Amino acid sequence: MNFLYNLLLALVSTLLPIVALFNKKIKLFYQGRKETFSKLESISKTDKVVWFHAASLGEFEQGRPIIEELKELYSDYKIVVTFFSPSGYEIRKNYPLADVICYLPLDTKSNVKKFIKLVHPDVAIMIKYEFWPNLLSELKKHGAPTILISGIFRKKQSFFKWYGGFMREKLTAFNHFFVQNETSKNLLNSIDFHNVTIAGDTRFDRVYDILQQDNSLDFISEFKNSQYTVIAGSTWKEDEELIINYINNNATDDEKFIIAPHNINQKQIKELQSLINKKTILFSEKEGKLLSNYQVFIIDTIGLLTKIYSYADVAYVGGGLATGLHNILEPATYGVPVIFGGNKYNKFQEAIDLLEIGGAKTVTNTNEFSSNFALLKSGKKLREQMGNVNHNYILKNVGATKTIITYLKNIL
Repeated sequence: MNFLYNLLLALVSTLLPIVALFNKKIKLFYQGRKETFSKLESISKTDKVVWFHAASLGEFEQGRPIIEELKELYSDYKIVVTFFSPSGYEIRKNYPLADVICYLPLDTKSNVKKFIKLVHPDVAIMIKYEFWPNLLSELKKHGAPTILISGIFRKKQSFFKWYGGFMREKLTAFNHFFVQNETSKNLLNSIDFHNVTIAGDTRFDRVYDILQQDNSLDFISEFKNSQYTVIAGSTWKEDEELIINYINNNATDDEKFIIAPHNINQKQIKELQSLINKKTILFSEKEGKLLSNYQVFIIDTIGLLTKIYSYADVAYVGGGLATGLHNILEPATYGVPVIFGGNKYNKFQEAIDLLEIGGAKTVTNTNEFSSNFALLKSGKKLREQMGNVNHNYILKNVGATKTIITYLKNIL
């Protein structure tokens, strides 16, 4: 199995530069990794290092409360953050609390050996998943404590199958697993891993902390103008088709919309704007305009969505109809009703929970979208009820960061 895995990696390494010529995201993935080792050379042999690895932006947000707490407690340690995906790296490559931010190199034996030698982590922290076999083997040889935070395991994963011995063995690199739920703990116990703590999801701490900051945005206040406002965040084309249909055919004049697409591509943004038959303005064109005169506001920049959600009467969170649901906890923490698209949300515990307790609704087509948004527009009491459910859900689930930090204090 190890031979086949490394053979596959060799094939990927060969094809990657070719595919990068035709795919913008793969180009970022490929070109960005060329800089990894040069960036890591800023770490000296005497530096004390805590290394965090996140697949993408969502996982980074799960690690962020731990990074911030450690930076305050152990300012003499360097923080290294790696990403697998361009969508995470490109947004957080200038995150100020990390000393080095780079891509994780491809999981070849030579790459991971060089990577671990340069980083020489005192603690390695994997976030949620990302179980790279060669990397885990090298970490085990290195001997520094390796932990998983906000982990979540499912029965269909190879670890729990009869043929999963190769991957089960790699899990022995972990000194401790901090998981989100009892199912994950029981699954790990079933394959004889008992170094497991149910800590929950650190994102709850992250989104709760958002409430303590100043979330005001003057231009959003001006646009909203105290009117009922729907905020659609992290939308993909599949989400936008539903939103456009509702705006064009069902929206009344006293209903406002803010759309923050996941991918900021000017051609796609302009296309989105052209398909909407209500008065629409882009963030990049807002200067000198009376924003209260517009009904639709498209945010063609990044980094503002978390604050924008604080202005929502209802939030639609994208991704569920495309590659995967984005963060529904951000609007939920403000006590906002949440709607999301799709029916494949079983990988997102918070989506399962909020649907079950009545804080969220899911839609799969234009009819469901329109009926649910019409219901919420006219039902102020329903909005308040759903919002309260969501806010209380956040409050009941904070605390994962404290549990993990207590563990780290004992090994740093």
